[in-house]
Amino acid sequence: MGMGTWQLPLVGLVMLLGVVGTVVPGAPGPLLVWAGVLWWAMTERGALSWWLLMGATALLLTNLVVQWLLPARSLRASGARRRALLLAGATGAAGFFLVPVLGVVPGFLGGLYAHERHRLGGHGAARSSTRAVMRAIGRNMLVEETACLLVVGGWLGVVLGG
Repeated sequence: MGMGTWQLPLVGLVMLLGVVGTVVPGAPGPLLVWAGVLWWAMTERGALSWWLLMGATALLLTNLVVQWLLPARSLRASGARRRALLLAGATGAAGFFLVPVLGVVPGFLGGLYAHERHRLGGHGAARSSTRAVMRAIGRNMLVEETACLLVVGGWLGVVLGG
């Protein structure tokens, strides 16, 4: 049995919503990514799909443990705006695919810095603001987004690779 042509884009959409959910506070990003992989694995039922599901589960559970270990801070305390976080998430995702895996960090930081530079007008203020956001919530978001992107990248590799 295999996944129909209409289901595969829907699974991809669920995973995309999960990746976007990593930069929207309160959204269940990793859960949506995992649900997408589960849906795909339950439909495909091949050895590779089950291995990917197990790897995704292990990675996202590790992500959960890391999230608990990082200090909890709030979005309001950082002074960050949602638009900055959405831009950072988008540029982090783009960086992930442009420079496979390693590009997520410079992409995320670059997007956040660019937004803060535009908003505040100067390098010094933008750098200070970027550091404050990263201390407050950026690390948690970056870890969560990286974990989700690794799972989505693995899924894309398996689907496109055959």
